[in-house]
Order: sequence, then C-alpha cells, then structure tokens
Amino acid sequence: MRPRCLTFLCVNKLSINKTKKNKYMSTNKSTVAIIGLGNIGKVVASNLVNGNREIIVASHKLEDAKTFANQLGGLAKAAEVATAIKEADIIILAVWFSTIQELIATYAAELQGKIIVDPSNPIAPDGKGGFKKIIGAEESAGQIIAGLLPKGAKLAKAFGTLGAGSLASAAYQKPDAAVLFYATDDNTIDAQIEALIKDSGFEPVRIGGINQSIRIEVFGELHEFGAIGKPITKSELKLAV
Repeated sequence: MRPRCLTFLCVNKLSINKTKKNKYMSTNKSTVAIIGLGNIGKVVASNLVNGNREIIVASHKLEDAKTFANQLGGLAKAAEVATAIKEADIIILAVWFSTIQELIATYAAELQGKIIVDPSNPIAPDGKGGFKKIIGAEESAGQIIAGLLPKGAKLAKAFGTLGAGSLASAAYQKPDAAVLFYATDDNTIDAQIEALIKDSGFEPVRIGGINQSIRIEVFGELHEFGAIGKPITKSELKLAV
C-alpha cells in the first residue's frame, strides 16, 4: 500500500545542535556539502553536526543557508551552491529528482571528480492523497542520475531510504543503531560513504551497485515506504531476510 503521507515531505520538527559558533575542529575527514535545505537536507545536516562533522550548507537562497547554518552552530557554514560544490569533496544533492538533473547539467565542470550522493526518490503526488513514481516502474533514480555524471564523478545512492521524520528520530538510536542502506558502483568510496552514514547516527549497509537503487527508493523492498515499513537495526534486517 502506498503511503498517504510521506513523512519526508511533512516532518515538522528537527533536532538542531545549538552550539555557539567557534573555530572548526580539525579533522581529516572529507569536506561535505549539503545542497538543498528541504526536510531531508535539513535533517541530514543536523544529524551530521550532531555527529561532530563539519559541513557546508547551500540553497538557491544564500540568506536561508546562512540562517540555517547559524542555527546549527560552529561546525556549519553557508555558501553559494557553486562555492559549496567547489570546496567540498562529497556533495549531497538533497533536492528533488528533477532538480538533481538540472544541477548536474549546470555544474558539470565543478562536479568532475567529486563524490555525489543522491538521496532522491522519483515521485510526485498522485492526486488521490498518495504518491506515484514519475519514471518507469522498473527504473530507478539512481541509474538515471548515474548516466548523467560528469567525468570522474562517483555516485552513491544514500540518505533516501527513510522519511525525514524517521531520519531525525532514529539517528543515534541506542543500544543498536538503525540501518541506512547505500549503493554505489565504485567501492573505492565505500569508506567515505560509510563514515558519513555513521557520523549521521546510523549503521551503513551496502546493498550493491547502482543497479540495486530501486530497492532503496520509495516503494522498494528496503525503503521505509516499501516492504520494511520502519527503521530497522542490522539484527532485525538479518531476521527479515
């Protein structure tokens, strides 16, 4: 059954680190930019800051990014989209599926050699209070985005397997962390993606290449709004399969 209300579209509350701004802590971790400050983008940014990760936040309105970065505290800074992409090693495109396609076309040169994280779900309202896919039933956003990548860019499908409400409430769950699934064709970036997921308060589980993306997009077997139906732990996943 399709969800009547996808909580990543109707989340009302975020847990935001209120730490006052100070000098960034020195780390050897990849620089991360979150492009887009909708529900998913804000939750991912908040979770990473709560995990002591330095981030850049960017939006089409710089003032919105500055306001949100100020709320997050000293580990976050705001930037124009082009600047954020230039400065970051990993770019999380936390925007609609169609907007990701536009951003890749617009910033193709700047995205060369970068790690791109796609959390998108190719859906739209169905006019009946639910949602429908806007691509073919057997197609995935991940595979379509992979075909648009500029030279040297590496893609990971991640951070889109839970709605924003669960992405906020299940982060740093104790005693066992909730799982976030990811897929990538390039296992040289596994360590960076897994570190990012762990810093956001979840247990990373790689499901395979980008051709498995459909399984972790909306209505897929490993998506919250698919067969699983809720955040689960790794032990629960073993029981489920």
